[in-house]
Amino acid sequence: MIGNKTKLLIVDLLLMFLLIAADQITKFLAVVNLRNQEPFVLWEGVFELQYLENSGAAFGMLQGKKSFFVLTSIIFLIVIVYVLVRVPNQKKYTKLHITLAFIASGAIGNLIDRIRYDYVIDFLYFSLINFPIFNVADIYVTLSSIVLAALLLFVYTESDLEFLFIRSEKS
Repeated sequence: MIGNKTKLLIVDLLLMFLLIAADQITKFLAVVNLRNQEPFVLWEGVFELQYLENSGAAFGMLQGKKSFFVLTSIIFLIVIVYVLVRVPNQKKYTKLHITLAFIASGAIGNLIDRIRYDYVIDFLYFSLINFPIFNVADIYVTLSSIVLAALLLFVYTESDLEFLFIRSEKS
């Protein structure tokens, strides 16, 4: 019989699978429809689809540092898995599970690109503010990191997070 904790982790994995699939499908569509094409303007002067192969991070930082990004992603994913396994099976932690699943999905989506191509496929561009071109995985990581910060600052107390630091007793 599968325990509730195991069921919750399976739900986390299913959510992550769906999110990663959505990211990879949008990137595939970007390659097929946008590569070597002029930007596709959705809202003149505001938003467009523009293909970019990004071997760095946001704002063009750390170009060509694939091993750094792969290692950093793996470390973050290990931490996320540790937290998800340690989180008590209580309803108040549902937001934390969902948030961490989104962050992990974004990290995995971009990690797949870095391993397969040595770059990340970006294609969403807010021309109105000249924001760096980004992708769906970036949205997952950015918005979920903001949500995680809000959860840690305003929702969960220090005692709610003690599970991260207390050793579980052996049965």
